Amino acid sequence: MKEARCKLRGESAIIEALRRYLPDPDATVHAGAALAPGLRGGMILTLSGELGAGKTTLVRGVLRGLGWMGPVKSPSYMLVEHYSFSSLYFYHFDFYRFDDPDEWDSTGFTEYFRPDSIAVIEWPERVAARLPRVDVDARLGLAEPGRALELRAATAAGEACLARFATLMA
Repeated sequence: MKEARCKLRGESAIIEALRRYLPDPDATVHAGAALAPGLRGGMILTLSGELGAGKTTLVRGVLRGLGWMGPVKSPSYMLVEHYSFSSLYFYHFDFYRFDDPDEWDSTGFTEYFRPDSIAVIEWPERVAARLPRVDVDARLGLAEPGRALELRAATAAGEACLARFATLMA
């Protein structure tokens, strides 16, 4: 896998972006599994990309990396899928069909963002004004025949997560 690094100036720190070429779905699952060890309770990971870019496949890898061996479904019609571990909750949101950001207030989504949960959000741009601070932003794009993954950290926890990811993917 190829890697490129660039530095972005954040408000208070230099934040690195990591880029990876993922040649096939197995590589996407592997990348997700490499993200998992750096995720902690209270963290938020956003996933952006076109339909079919591999967002749910990446989430499957994250869940596998956390030890989940059951099925992983796209939450497109449910908005959120919940996975429970012994001391951690994992919420996989998909806001593709979310039309009105004001619905956020009536759905109780704020309650999902807790210190004992990891939230992974597909289509975050549809609820950007309502989201708490994001730790890691992942973008998947088509790079025939595979996918291009770009990861950016927005917090110290996100930077630690990406440092761990870079080590595991080396």
